[in-house]
Amino acid sequence: MKIHGSNHINFNTYQQQMQEQTVNFEILNQSKQLQKNSQPGAKRAKYVQDIKQTIDSGEYRVNPQKTAKKMIDFGKSINKGT
Repeated sequence: MKIHGSNHINFNTYQQQMQEQTVNFEILNQSKQLQKNSQPGAKRAKYVQDIKQTIDSGEYRVNPQKTAKKMIDFGKSINKGT
């Protein structure tokens, strides 16, 4: 039985694992950055809190014309996509 040097397959497997770890690390960093960017700013958080308080107090009033216009615009945008 003859042995032909070291097994290069194992070394290649190690290199592939290292490349996969590098890719996973890069994806993790990108994911963290996206999460950071998707956090609402202080201005937006205050706006949402104000609306919640208005609704809870019963003072929130819906503008039917504005709501209808937004619904129509949304319907038109859906039809454009088909």
